[in-house]
Amino acid sequence: MSREVVPSTFAALRVDVCDGVVVRSVGQVELATLPDGDVCVRVEYSSLNYKDALSASGNRGVTRNYPHTPGIDAAGVVVSSRDPAWAPGDQVLCTGFDLGMDTPGGFGEYIKVPGEWLVALPDGVDARWAMAVGTAGLTAAIGLERLEAAGVTPDTGPLVVTGASGGVGSLGVAVLARAGFEVLASTGKDSARELLMGLGANRVIPRSVLSEQTPEESKRPLLRAEYAGGLDTVGGSTLDKLIRQTAVGGAVAACGLVAGAGLNLTVHPFILRGVALMGISSQHLPARRRPALWNRMASELLPPRVVATPGLVTEVGLSELEACIESILAGGVTGRVLVRHGA
Repeated sequence: MSREVVPSTFAALRVDVCDGVVVRSVGQVELATLPDGDVCVRVEYSSLNYKDALSASGNRGVTRNYPHTPGIDAAGVVVSSRDPAWAPGDQVLCTGFDLGMDTPGGFGEYIKVPGEWLVALPDGVDARWAMAVGTAGLTAAIGLERLEAAGVTPDTGPLVVTGASGGVGSLGVAVLARAGFEVLASTGKDSARELLMGLGANRVIPRSVLSEQTPEESKRPLLRAEYAGGLDTVGGSTLDKLIRQTAVGGAVAACGLVAGAGLNLTVHPFILRGVALMGISSQHLPARRRPALWNRMASELLPPRVVATPGLVTEVGLSELEACIESILAGGVTGRVLVRHGA
């Protein structure tokens, strides 16, 4: 088989910060400017995550050095490798680690990364599936594993997914439903109801049920137990109330902060009800744990037929990313935004 010819330049979304002004543009990038990674991958698909939008907005907490190519997710084909674990033609995916933060990411047609960052595509799926799942699906699957490890089972009671219309939230609904749980999907978007029910939600509840509190409720260290726990993607007062409404022995896996980074809590849910609050950081999931979790998603939790649920995925090209970035920052995105290259 002939070796694929790698061009000297490739298309990418570049972000720069000039005198405090963020400038985004799609243009050609020299391949030689990529870091000296062991493996070069031609990216077929990426996806848009909230962290990508922060990076594309000049957020120094995500990306320190500009100009930069965001994209914390990438899937495609190995074109060259110094790592014996990978060979040209291998189909791979990459999420987390430093990709798309200070290492040029999936919004470019090529990436160069350490071999240990890569995972082989599971059998029976392709790069498009991998990026429809991406960091969002991986985060949801880790959340399920954490809940299972904490002893939460389908018999324990209902689980809430907050921010259910977003990327992690929508896939979280599917993951928990596929694992047999009763799932309550919390969202502020009535338009997402059909999608969430299609993904397996037993009930869709208004965002206000958890995001709003009466003055009396805000003063109480515990509220009536309603849930066995949940997957929280928003943080802030929503996470605060969810924890105080979690039953004895329940658990909440948390991964977001769009509603705020602070919590107005006492220790009472933890010491009187034994509630567990567990953080999720898919970025730092050890490389050795990734293949098994991706295989579980492909075969059990998020197989292709689930990812094909109508309304879940919106596919765009690089030239359309600008509008999508602004939309996700404003809370206007439902489900997953898939970024295709070479179109």
